[in-house]
Amino acid sequence: MQPTKIIDISLGIHAKMLTWPSDPGVSIDPASRISAGKAANVSELHCGTHTGTHIDPPLHFLQEGAPIDQIPLDALIGPAVVADLTSVKSDIGPEELESLNLASGVERLLLHTRNSQFWRQESPEFTEDYVAVTADGAGWLVEHGIRLVGIDYLSVEHRGTPGHPTHMTLLGAGVVIVEGMNLDGVDPGDYTLLCLPLKIVDGDGGPARALLLS
Repeated sequence: MQPTKIIDISLGIHAKMLTWPSDPGVSIDPASRISAGKAANVSELHCGTHTGTHIDPPLHFLQEGAPIDQIPLDALIGPAVVADLTSVKSDIGPEELESLNLASGVERLLLHTRNSQFWRQESPEFTEDYVAVTADGAGWLVEHGIRLVGIDYLSVEHRGTPGHPTHMTLLGAGVVIVEGMNLDGVDPGDYTLLCLPLKIVDGDGGPARALLLS
């Protein structure tokens, strides 16, 4: 039996990491240190709920939407397709999604775009020049039964889009959004996805550890 290959597609959390411009930054400060005579090392972590690789639950944009601790776990674990959209310059719409020729029954779709190259930088700066899903593209995903969609930047939608139609369409239909994945070097194809966020009670989001098994 061939051993399972595990691919970590999560961003590391550290003080210099890229965060969304309006979100809290990250700080990791010592609270207790063995070197200072304490019994154990303990740190204080400060970050936003949408830090690094994270999940958007419906509550993120819908006041009465489900929080992160109520996301169906079976949506976060199971077969997934990594789709090669690295040639897309800006928008992922119905035409780009149709071109993937997805097999019937695909429920988890991870969009590998040119965004992943940004994570090669040690301390990337925020850029408006990232690839995102349009409102029509979101509608296509809902119509085709996608339960989870992931993308390799901090938002599935272009920053400043009036009304946030991509988020509203996806979250309104119960589609789980995973943002901030690192798919650099990941081949397109079929995988098993494990993507579990922190269980923050009534949370509007949650950092997650995301893995692909092949």
